[in-house]
Amino acid sequence: MSRTIIYPGTFDPITFGHMDIVKRATRLFDNVILAVAGDSSKNSLFCYDERIALCREVLSDIDGIEVVGFRGLLANFAQEKNACAFLRGLRAVSDFEFEFQLANMNRRLAPEIESLFLTPAEQYSFISSSLVKEVASLGGDITEFVHPIVAVALKDKFPS
Repeated sequence: MSRTIIYPGTFDPITFGHMDIVKRATRLFDNVILAVAGDSSKNSLFCYDERIALCREVLSDIDGIEVVGFRGLLANFAQEKNACAFLRGLRAVSDFEFEFQLANMNRRLAPEIESLFLTPAEQYSFISSSLVKEVASLGGDITEFVHPIVAVALKDKFPS
């Protein structure tokens, strides 16, 4: 039986921390779906299609990963994909409360699907998409936080 896990998020933009979680998940599961959320209360810098395209580009050399966009409830999407689990990253204790609430809501909506958490490698534990965007917007060097393709896309969004 094939095991599929879904790693959802806005990925605005995808960072080395996200990529680290993806790589490790592909060692644990047969199929990893990176699910780019189209419905979000967050104001995204990159549009839905740009986020999907960036994720596909930077993850193209990793076997066992599929990048797809989704709209609507994650629980419904996961059921359509026959996923057995949701994957979420935890960078710090401050992430836990929100992730715990999401996991419990998802358990109510789709009790057959587990929630699993991975922490990124230590060198990526402080990186967030929000911080990367802020540094980029102020002209800072973000090359150690994101793939070169993402760095170029951010530079295009924040020309000096």
